[in-house]
Amino acid sequence: MSLPLFLVPSLPAGPDFRLDGPEGHHAADVQRLTAGEALLLSDGRGGLVRAEVTAARKGALDLFLGDVEHVPPADPSITVVQGIAKGERGELAVQLLTEVGADRIVPWQAARSIARWKDAKPLERWRSTVREAVKQSRRPWLPEVTEARTTRQLSLSGTVLVLHEEATAPLSAVDLPSSGEITLVVGPEGGIAPEELASFGDATPVRLGREVLRTSTAGAAALSALSVRLGRW
Repeated sequence: MSLPLFLVPSLPAGPDFRLDGPEGHHAADVQRLTAGEALLLSDGRGGLVRAEVTAARKGALDLFLGDVEHVPPADPSITVVQGIAKGERGELAVQLLTEVGADRIVPWQAARSIARWKDAKPLERWRSTVREAVKQSRRPWLPEVTEARTTRQLSLSGTVLVLHEEATAPLSAVDLPSSGEITLVVGPEGGIAPEELASFGDATPVRLGREVLRTSTAGAAALSALSVRLGRW
């Protein structure tokens, strides 16, 4: 079984460290790790260290740290522009995107988005979901989740691929860069409006197959295919 991962603001110099606060509570009181067990600490910026529990107490663990490893960022990086969906579908989308390797997530208030963010709470939930998904998937990099953006506010860069059910080019066949950035655009439940697609300029519309996936799963499916093609998997 893989070691559980906990996020810290920065990796301690060590070798002794006390994990407390919310992460310490989760490790000591929820997962009930005890002396002699091991875990991973990450700063969410590629830093990773294996640690052994030397003592467990309520809400905290005393740790002995090993050598620090730095995992380089993925190249090319993948930014996912995710259409905002109603209810829990948006949170499911970013959970799956994080677990399969998105490097940056941009919430998109598309023309056909049913849900409308009126305060900061939905963005906070997305960021919290991403954080938990990083821990679940043992990722050393914590994806950035930007502020929500409208179509006019979007700034698409690198190789831009737009998931579209009417596209003729399969994602499995389009050219991909060997480095730089890939931007994957995933529409909301109502799809991408024609004027939005036109505004994306030189973006390449792509399809996954004959099936039409929900917005909560389409991005993760596309990102999985990209991860295989880019040699991440």
